[in-house]
Amino acid sequence: MSHDDRTIAVYDAKAADYADHFASAGPDPHLQAFLAALPSSSRVLDMGCGPGQASAFLRTAGHRPDPVDASPAMVTLANDRHAIGARLASFDDLDALARYDGVWANFSLLHAPRADLPRYIAAIHKALKPQGIFHLALKTSTGEGRDRLDRHYTFVTRHEITDLLASAGFSLLATHEGEERGLAGTLDPFIVLLARA
Repeated sequence: MSHDDRTIAVYDAKAADYADHFASAGPDPHLQAFLAALPSSSRVLDMGCGPGQASAFLRTAGHRPDPVDASPAMVTLANDRHAIGARLASFDDLDALARYDGVWANFSLLHAPRADLPRYIAAIHKALKPQGIFHLALKTSTGEGRDRLDRHYTFVTRHEITDLLASAGFSLLATHEGEERGLAGTLDPFIVLLARA
C-alpha cells in the first residue's frame, strides 16, 4: 500500500471543506474537453474521486462513472451527496484490463511517490480500452514535499510527465498549463493533459 497515511488523514478531516472549495454548478473546461472526447455511455474510472462531483457530472452526461478514493471520508461524502457508488481503493488496487473508455485522474496522482508514477500510468493504460481517453492533472515544479496541511506531493515538469505518458503508450491530445489556489491557500502552477491510449 503506497498511499500516504498523513495525506489520507488530511482528506478525511477536510472532506467537506474540500468539497465546498471546489464546488461548481457544471463541468469545468477540462471536464468538458474530457466529456467531448469520450464515446457515448462510456465507463469511466474516476481515480481519486474526492467528493464525487466529476462523477456526478459524468453520470448526468450519460456516462457510467466508477468513482474510487483512498479517503474513507471522501467516499462517504461522495455517496451521501451524489449516491454515486463511490468505493474505497488506492492506486495500487488498479488491476483492470481494457475495462474503461476513460480515466479521470484530476489532481490525485500528484500524491503518489515519484518512483510509483511510471507503474501507475502503465496500469491506467492497461485498464483503458484501445483508444481510451486519459485526463491527468498534476502540479508542476520539481521534487517532492508536503504542503502546509501535511499532504505529500510529487511535482513534475511538463517534459517529465509527457515522457512518462509516451513511455506508457499514450498519445498526447492536448495540454494546458495554469495556476490555481487549492485547499492549502497557495497559488500553485499545474498542468492538465489529455491523452489517448
